[in-house]
Amino acid sequence: QVQLVESGGGLVQAGGSLRLSCATSGRTFSSYTMGWFRQVPGKEREFVASIRSSGGVTWYADSVKGRFTISRDNAKNTVSLHMNSLKAEDTAVYYCAAKYVGFSRYDYWGQGTQVTVSS
Repeated sequence: QVQLVESGGGLVQAGGSLRLSCATSGRTFSSYTMGWFRQVPGKEREFVASIRSSGGVTWYADSVKGRFTISRDNAKNTVSLHMNSLKAEDTAVYYCAAKYVGFSRYDYWGQGTQVTVSS
């Protein structure tokens, strides 16, 4: 099993910045593609960003491209999401997720951390 714990959420004004972190334990962290998703109550969960197991290759949703940056530190078993130029539309519960290399879906999820952007 893989355990994921998000932290760093909070309240921030529009235009501000926030950094989310995800600590992992269990199976080898470097064997997983890591991703960030977000969800607003009553809405479908949305993909935000992801990063390959070895780092380097990243993907971003169009809505956050240029503002958010995903990174990972395999030595510390952590993945981060640096959010800049935050907008009210970014308000959501953000979830860290892990997908084993070669698998087609994210099988492990954290509990989520609330991010609220005031306009």
